[in-house]
Amino acid sequence: MLTPQEVERLSEEFETKTPQEILKWAIDMFWPQIAMSSSFQTQSVPLLHMVGQINRNLLIYFIDTGYHFWETSIFREQLASEWHLNVLDLYRDTRWDVFVRQRTRTLPLDDPNLCCFIHKVQPMQAALKDMLAWISGIRRDQTATRAKARILELQEDGLLKVNPLLNWTKADVKRYAEEHNLPSHPLYEKGYRSVGCAPCTVAIGVNDDERAGRWQGRGKTECGLHTTMFAQKDFSKLKNDFQTDISEMDRRKSER
Repeated sequence: MLTPQEVERLSEEFETKTPQEILKWAIDMFWPQIAMSSSFQTQSVPLLHMVGQINRNLLIYFIDTGYHFWETSIFREQLASEWHLNVLDLYRDTRWDVFVRQRTRTLPLDDPNLCCFIHKVQPMQAALKDMLAWISGIRRDQTATRAKARILELQEDGLLKVNPLLNWTKADVKRYAEEHNLPSHPLYEKGYRSVGCAPCTVAIGVNDDERAGRWQGRGKTECGLHTTMFAQKDFSKLKNDFQTDISEMDRRKSER
């Protein structure tokens, strides 16, 4: 384990390193208790390609929310098969099943924060419980929240988050993809520059910000994986972030 001071020093050093150098350091340092998360959209492909070149055995989490475009599922299968990637699908806690089924059509639109917490944040929290490090593909140029991120971020529970692509721009992603002749997500050329769940993603114009099509008009830019929501393990303490009454789940929790 690294001390906070060591994390800070290394994070500064890595500002001048390539993503490949950061990836190799992280995998060598924390193997086998290290995993990566990926949404398998166009912006994710370079990092997936790098992992395939460095260590194909690295565990890659794909969060299957049940709301993905079918094109995303096909693309995930294609890359995992062709590049021999070690991909594991994550799903929501089954204790939410009845609650979600009663709101399948309405939850993503009426309460996107709760929907993301159930389908993305909680599954990732559970998957990373026994890991020492987590590799993500976020970049500073994507959102205001991500602009403040560090290459190495020590979480409250001791998990080290590693962001190898943090200093890259969308131009860097494009250049790498062209140099290595990488495939793009099937919806990319149809105007979906950043692809999330189908109910919360729309096509955008050529000159729009690449994440402008995510949760459009709902004042939301992040799913919660890369915000303070991820640090909160007790969903009952997040009630103020949700629009839906979750007292039903509180009762089930107290009965366990």
